[in-house]
Amino acid sequence: MAWTDHVARSTGLVKIYGGEVPPLRGVHLHAVDLHRGGPTLSLRFNLARYPADPPHKWAAQGYNRVQVTLAVSGIDSCSIEGFGLDPVVDIDLEPGDGGLVVSVDSDDVRVRAVGQSASLARMSAYLQGDG
Repeated sequence: MAWTDHVARSTGLVKIYGGEVPPLRGVHLHAVDLHRGGPTLSLRFNLARYPADPPHKWAAQGYNRVQVTLAVSGIDSCSIEGFGLDPVVDIDLEPGDGGLVVSVDSDDVRVRAVGQSASLARMSAYLQGDG
């Protein structure tokens, strides 16, 4: 089962990747935010692979990265340990504990949360230079 099967509003992302959305392995994590509304945990990260056939607008701009924000609502529990300057993490979404269990793991950061549902809150593309 793909991670997008657990995420509402992910159809556009699935379409952009031609049905082959990359797994959440080796993603560059930019932000972990907790919001009292919901309460909600937001994870903002770059997917590890750019789509083979991106939207025309993205191709015309020369974009080479896709960034998404995953919002997990109805947070029952959450723990965050560590962070880093450029954490590259693996993210898992699994049903369990009466909701959706979210795990973020790397040598630098570890996040564990249990929420009621997840949705794709934002998707964008940009040009990341070599520097």
